[in-house]
Amino acid sequence: MRMNRIRKAIFIIGIVGLVSSLEAVVPRKWELRTKDDFLKGKLDGISVSFEGVLSLAPKEDKLEGPAEDFYLSFLLGKDGIGYLGTGHGGKIYRIGKDGKAELYYQVQEMDITCLAMDAKGVLFAGTSPNGKVYKISGKDQGESFFNPEEKYIWDLAFSDDGFLMVAVGEAGGIYKINLQGEGQRVLKAEENHILCLQKSGGGDFLAGSGGVGVVYRLNAEGRTTVLFESSFEEIKSLALDADGNIYAACGGTPSRTKKEEAAEPPVRISTDVTVTASASAPSGAPMPTALLSSGKEPGALIRVRPDGIAKKLWESEDELIYSLLWKEGEKRLLFGTGNKGRIYTIDSDEKVSLLIQGSSEQVYALEPADTKIYVLADNPSRLTVFSSEQRSSGEYISDVLNARTISSWGRMEFDGQLPAGATIQIQTRSGNSFEPNSMWSDWSPPIQKRDEQILSPKARYLQLKVLFRTQSGNVSPWLQRVALFYLQANIAPLIQKLDLLAPNEVYLKPPDQEEVVWGAEESPAGRGQSQREDRSLHMAKKVERQGFQTVTWEATDENDDRLLYTISIRKDGENTWRAVKDGWRDSLFVFDTLSYPDGVYFIKLGASDLDSNPPGSELRSEKTSSPLVIDNSLPVVKSFTAARDRNSLEVAFQVEDSFSAIQGVEYLIRPGEWRVIFPADGVCDSRVESFKFRVPLPSNAEYLVTVRVTDRHHNIGVYRQTF
Repeated sequence: MRMNRIRKAIFIIGIVGLVSSLEAVVPRKWELRTKDDFLKGKLDGISVSFEGVLSLAPKEDKLEGPAEDFYLSFLLGKDGIGYLGTGHGGKIYRIGKDGKAELYYQVQEMDITCLAMDAKGVLFAGTSPNGKVYKISGKDQGESFFNPEEKYIWDLAFSDDGFLMVAVGEAGGIYKINLQGEGQRVLKAEENHILCLQKSGGGDFLAGSGGVGVVYRLNAEGRTTVLFESSFEEIKSLALDADGNIYAACGGTPSRTKKEEAAEPPVRISTDVTVTASASAPSGAPMPTALLSSGKEPGALIRVRPDGIAKKLWESEDELIYSLLWKEGEKRLLFGTGNKGRIYTIDSDEKVSLLIQGSSEQVYALEPADTKIYVLADNPSRLTVFSSEQRSSGEYISDVLNARTISSWGRMEFDGQLPAGATIQIQTRSGNSFEPNSMWSDWSPPIQKRDEQILSPKARYLQLKVLFRTQSGNVSPWLQRVALFYLQANIAPLIQKLDLLAPNEVYLKPPDQEEVVWGAEESPAGRGQSQREDRSLHMAKKVERQGFQTVTWEATDENDDRLLYTISIRKDGENTWRAVKDGWRDSLFVFDTLSYPDGVYFIKLGASDLDSNPPGSELRSEKTSSPLVIDNSLPVVKSFTAARDRNSLEVAFQVEDSFSAIQGVEYLIRPGEWRVIFPADGVCDSRVESFKFRVPLPSNAEYLVTVRVTDRHHNIGVYRQTF
C-alpha cells in the first residue's frame, strides 16, 4: 500500500484551498455532446436522441385527475371513456372525453391494481390486499365477482374465448374464470407472484413473475413453458411485436450472485415444465411498485426472440422500468421508468432515445389511444396524454459543473440547427455551493450567438440552462453540443506527506537486471547507470545499499499543474538550507550520505507549479521532514581480552560508536556458527556497551575469535584476535 501511495504522488482531489488572484495558464473545457452527458441534467419538454441531439418533445396535456395518493391502473374503453384505479382509497374514477373525472365505484380494499373490460363493455377490477375481482356494470353498480383467497390481484386480461385470466400473489399463479365467476387455477408458479399478463395470439398468454423474474407461456390447453429466466427479481411488464419478439421489463436487485450466474447460462430456451409451489420461495409480497420509495434499483430491458434467444437492449443501475408499450405502426417500443419519470423509445436498430421526462418520479402505465398515449405517473400522481404533435417550448438545465476552484468563465460555443421560426437561448448561473440556492447568482442574460462570452461571476460551480422555442409545431431547434471554457484560479501545491525510508533502503529501478538506484541524482561508478524510465514503484525491488538515503513524498495540485521539486538539507543547529537538487520531477529522491558528516539533519521539500504558470505567477509550498540521522561511522571494539582456560575461553571487551547506539553483537569461533551475545547490563541501548562471557571450546576449535558489531544505522565493525 505504501508503494502504491508513492506511485500516485501527483493526482487530483476535490478540495477547497486558499485562492490566489493569479490564474493558471492552461484553460479547461467542459463539454456536453453525448446522450449520457445530457441525461445527467433536467429535461422539461425536451427529447434526447440516441446520437445526443436535444429537440422539443411531443406535446403533453395534463388531465385534471382526482386528488388521490396513487394512480395504480388505467383502462381506455372502446368508446374513448377512461377508467382510473387509485390507492389507498380503493376508488375507481371515470374519465370522460372532456378529461373530467368522476367517482365511478369504490371497493373495501385499499388499492385498485388492475382493470379489464369484456366485449360487452363491463368493467372488471382487481384489488389488493385481500385481493378480489369485482364486476362493475355501471356507476355505483358492482359486486364481488371472484375471490381466489389471495393477497394480491396483479393483472387481469380476457382471452379470445371470453375467459378472464387473473394473475395473483402471494402464492403466485394464474386463474381462468368464466362469465359466472367460476374458475380454476391454471398456473401455480414456483415464484410468489405473477405480476403481468400479455396476450400472445392463438389463445396463448405470456406471464411475468416476481421473486425470480421468469417469463412463462400458457397455451389455451393449459400447458405451461418457461421462455426466459432473468437474473432480476421481477418481470414488471411485457410487450409483444408482430414478429413474435417478447420484450420484458426486468427490475429489482438481482436474485443470483455473480458466482451462480457464471455457473448457469443466462438464457433458458423454451422448456416444458410442471409448475408447483416452492417452499423456499420468499414469503414477503411486494407492495404495488408505485408505492415503493424512490431508492435506486437496477433495471433492464430484455428482448426474447421466438427461438428463445434473449438479448439485453438497455440497462441502468438506478432506473427501473415500470411499463412497456409496443407501437407496431412505428416499429418501436416505448418504456416508462422511475425514479426520474422518463419515457424512452427503442427503434428497430436498437437505438434508445429519451422521448420525454415528466415531473413525477414513476411512469407507471402507458395506454395507447390511436395517435395519443395516456401516461399514468406517480409521486406525485398525474394523468397526462401526449400526442405526435410537438410542443412549442422546452427547457434543459445541465448538471452542475464543478471547476474545483474559483474560476473565471470564458466563452461558450454550441452546435445545432435553427430552422426558420426556431430559437435557442442559453443562460448560466454560478455559485460556491454544490447545490444551487439563493446565494448563487441570477441567471445571466441569454447567449444566442454560437461563440459568446459567459457573463456569470467567478465561482467554483456553474450551471447552464437552454431554452428552446419554436413558432411552428412542425419544426424544432436542435442542439447537439455545448462547450464552455474556464480558467481556474491558481492554488499553491499541497505536500501531504514527506517520508524518510530507513537508512540504506533504496528501490532498484526496473528492469531488474539493471541495478540502478531509483531516484538517485546520479549513479556512482560501479553501481550501474541507466536512462530514466517512468516505472511503477510496485514493480521495483527494495534492497539495501550502504550510504544511501531515500526520501519519498505525496503532493497534489488543485489545478492539476505539473510540479517541480527542490530538495534541501540542513544540519541541526544551523540556520542555512543547502539545496541538494532543484527542478526535480519524480516523487522520490535518493542522495549519498557518505559526503555528509555524521549528525542530525532535516530535509525540506519545496513544490512549485512554475511548469504550468508564467514566471512570476507560480506558487510554492514547503514541508520539512522529521529528524534524519546520518551515521556512517563504524562501531569499534576496545580493551579486548581472550583468556583460555583448558576447554573454555573467557572473553571481555568494550564496544563504542561515535554517534548511534549499538544494536547487536555476535561472535564466531570456527567451526561453530555466529552466536549472539548480550552486554553486561542486558540490553544494547547506548553508544558504549561492555561484554564479558565464557564459551566452551571443542577439541577442533580454531584459535581465532571474531566479533561483529552492528549499530542502529546498520554500520558494521569487525574485530579479530587469536588466543
